[in-house]
Amino acid sequence: MCHAMKRLFCELGVSPMVYELDQDPNGKGMERALSKLIGNSPAIPVVFIGGELIGSMDRVMASHINGTLVPLLKDAGALWL
Repeated sequence: MCHAMKRLFCELGVSPMVYELDQDPNGKGMERALSKLIGNSPAIPVVFIGGELIGSMDRVMASHINGTLVPLLKDAGALWL
């Protein structure tokens, strides 16, 4: 997960589960699975919240700006505010 994404989640008080595909022996396979799930070559990082695909950093940042990210995190039990 990129530094900016990690920082955003940490500043919100979330401890994300991170899979660094470039450091995981199964990383290439996970990337292929993400490509099939999304329907194209995914923009890494790809974020799931509560098991639901949210999308790339652009989508997460847009959700943060429009105020929908925190409720998603609360509903997933990742944030206690």
